[in-house]
Amino acid sequence: MEIRELIEPDRVLDRLGARDKAQLLAEIARRAADAAGLDSKAVLSSLNAREELGSTGVGRGVAVPHARVAGLPRLLGLFARLAHPIDFAAIDDQPVDLVFLMLIPAEAGNEYLAALSAVSRRLRDQEVVRRLRSVDGAGLYDLLVAPARPAPKAAS
Repeated sequence: MEIRELIEPDRVLDRLGARDKAQLLAEIARRAADAAGLDSKAVLSSLNAREELGSTGVGRGVAVPHARVAGLPRLLGLFARLAHPIDFAAIDDQPVDLVFLMLIPAEAGNEYLAALSAVSRRLRDQEVVRRLRSVDGAGLYDLLVAPARPAPKAAS
């Protein structure tokens, strides 16, 4: 699965303001719900239920909140670069400034794992993360959906 299958340019937010994790989740839930034609309270409830299982702050300033949502017809992604890092209870206790939200149809099988894997691989790439923090807002979408760099070849 490619990230471009999950996200569209209008779902890439630059310099999103949020005081804390709760405000951030409410704002991205609202925007994603608007894009999908869903109730934002239901989306937020699903996200909060997932966060209760454990933070989706994966470290190095990155969070990948995700949840199953009833009534969602297909996988939906939304990316936000925050105006200021916030505490997200991440696994490394570092504040978060890059967030990739993924909503999953409630009846989806395991196909969403490929999408989550693609997002995770992209955001584990330290060079991509560095560039996401420095590129101008217009370049965020292109950087997110660019083909992954090939792995370095082992010396023989």
